[in-house]
Amino acid sequence: MASNKAARDGEKTNIDKVNAELVTLTYGTIVAQLCSDFNNKYSEVNKQLDKMGYNIGMRLIEDFFAKSGLQRCINFRETAETISKIGFKMFLNITPTVTNWSADNKTFSLIFDENPLADFVELPNDGRAQDELWFSNILCGILRGALEMVQMQVEAHYISDVLRGNDTTEMRITLLRYMEDEMPPDDE
Repeated sequence: MASNKAARDGEKTNIDKVNAELVTLTYGTIVAQLCSDFNNKYSEVNKQLDKMGYNIGMRLIEDFFAKSGLQRCINFRETAETISKIGFKMFLNITPTVTNWSADNKTFSLIFDENPLADFVELPNDGRAQDELWFSNILCGILRGALEMVQMQVEAHYISDVLRGNDTTEMRITLLRYMEDEMPPDDE
């Protein structure tokens, strides 16, 4: 019986690795297609990636709670640690560092030592992509959508990315407000 469980665990690890690689390759194709669709207007590509991520995040939060068994966090600091140590670990098998808290504890940074979405990626060499395209911007949208579903309106944006030649990849997240229980937009 134990060997069957070990075999299943090994299969799960292999499946997770295949799924992660498939996501990486598929994501790169999506970004390339958006660049083509919007004629390399990278500000528009960034908006579309954020919007896609927002929609994913609104649904992903339910999966997060179901898999983790966690309840809502009691404050924004706990939320940041949960995002880093459990959320990113669960879905991308990475653990970004939470750092650079603002004095009012409403803004922090996630420093990514690795980013599986950016594996095997080179930005277009058109003289603009390195300054304008945030390749992994979908992650900002995912955080916005997921946190909105637990009544936290946040802003998330990248301030550096190794794909752009920076030393680190850093995302900045700011709590704008705690929302009352409200109906999502477009719901009646």
